[in-house]
Amino acid sequence: MKKAVILLSGGLDSATCCAYARKELFRLYAMSFSYGQRHSVELEAAKRVASFFNVDQHKIINIDLRAFGGSSLTSSDLNVPKNRTPENENSIPNTYVPARNTIFLSYALGWAEVLKCHDIFIGVNSVDYSGYPDCRPEFIASYEKMANLATKSAVEGNLIKIHTPLISMSKADIIKAGTDLGVDYSITHSCYDPSPDGHACGTCDSCIIRRNGFSSAHIKDPTKYISKEKR
Repeated sequence: MKKAVILLSGGLDSATCCAYARKELFRLYAMSFSYGQRHSVELEAAKRVASFFNVDQHKIINIDLRAFGGSSLTSSDLNVPKNRTPENENSIPNTYVPARNTIFLSYALGWAEVLKCHDIFIGVNSVDYSGYPDCRPEFIASYEKMANLATKSAVEGNLIKIHTPLISMSKADIIKAGTDLGVDYSITHSCYDPSPDGHACGTCDSCIIRRNGFSSAHIKDPTKYISKEKR
């Protein structure tokens, strides 16, 4: 079986990516990041997802993007936007973490070389997403080109392939596909600003996209949300 490095956040998309890689009979090597994000709930979800898929290895890499800030996910000086209005939906929100996917892919690329692995899976999506520039097909294509110029493995003829099976799917279609592949979405986490007990806020961009996805897919949403009275 071929090996694949999976960038695993613990969210709905990365869990579905795991399912796609497993369907293609890859041995799974999951990589998550403790990067100074405002909560650890997503890392606990990543551990659950890694266990669910019985990955060969799960590495949690410690880096500190709080050193730069610039995002409400890594800086206490910024608030996570809630209930964004339609006129703001095309702007890039402050939940964008500068260069995050570039950094994550670089770590995945390094581990892939050591593993003698030529496949990396990342759950980026350019349809139902928050407008992040590092989720676009153009970015992935450019990064893959760079990876195949910059690595010993590629220069020796073993080209790197970055798999983005979800990139052109709606959130509803992702949920339907993942459900068909046996993903248990109750173990995943998407919220940018959960409560101390891990319940999703229900009003950040990620929660809204997730809730609408389940509704459009006509599949029961297993997420535990903060009650309306506490919002």
